[in-house]
Amino acid sequence: MKNSLYIVLLGLLIISSCSDYQKALKSEDVATKFKMGDSLFKAGKFSKANRLFEQILPQYRGKPQAQKLTYMHAKSFYETKDYYLSGYQFERFANAYPQSEKLEEALFLSAKSKYMLSPIYSKDQEETKEAIDKLQLFINDYPNSEYTQEASKLVQELDFKLEKKAYEIARQYNRIYDYRASIKAFDNFFVDYPGSKLREKAMYYRLHSASELAINSVTWKKEERLNSANGYHDGFKKAYPNSEFIKEVDKMKVKLDQEMSAFNTKS
Repeated sequence: MKNSLYIVLLGLLIISSCSDYQKALKSEDVATKFKMGDSLFKAGKFSKANRLFEQILPQYRGKPQAQKLTYMHAKSFYETKDYYLSGYQFERFANAYPQSEKLEEALFLSAKSKYMLSPIYSKDQEETKEAIDKLQLFINDYPNSEYTQEASKLVQELDFKLEKKAYEIARQYNRIYDYRASIKAFDNFFVDYPGSKLREKAMYYRLHSASELAINSVTWKKEERLNSANGYHDGFKKAYPNSEFIKEVDKMKVKLDQEMSAFNTKS
């Protein structure tokens, strides 16, 4: 009986709440909409709150409640995962209220919204770069913020995504036997990401590309390319003597030495 009564009361409460919400939506009284929107926002019903905020924002411009309303409007987009609009609205909030106590949070969430829009590494990374710029700007402006540690972590994640994309481009050239393009792409990778976690794999596949290019080279370029591949081999062995690739690296060295010996014999 108690459970049944609880369910009935809960149902009546939900119906009443929905009824009040519908009345607020249809009401001409902006104060009623504001009050209901504020209540829904605090209750975590961000989508419903947002609908009310959209209706009354123009009427509150220049009024004391405008700052709070603008913040809740932006935050409701963020909480409903509409990151395009949350980033835009938080930026507008920051520009409109540079003295607000919510400024720091707004700038961080604007930058984080960009982070949330960053696509997988295989796609165009323009939004990733924009997110890094916004997050880094926040870190520079608020080095002691409660959000700085999280912002730094997000930057690291995005940086690795760019590393991964650059690595995979070079690796793809290796897969399709375009060894010259692969070597050039890996060289650029090392310049752009000298401390990358992918450095060992990148050095291995650059060596593989250089080895294949040298072995299959035309005669007049063969010696130069063999020497270049041997240089990559020595660099890899010095950097990663205990690498998981070391057996394959040693096999490549044997082939390179055989090719060099055959080349010198013909010469």
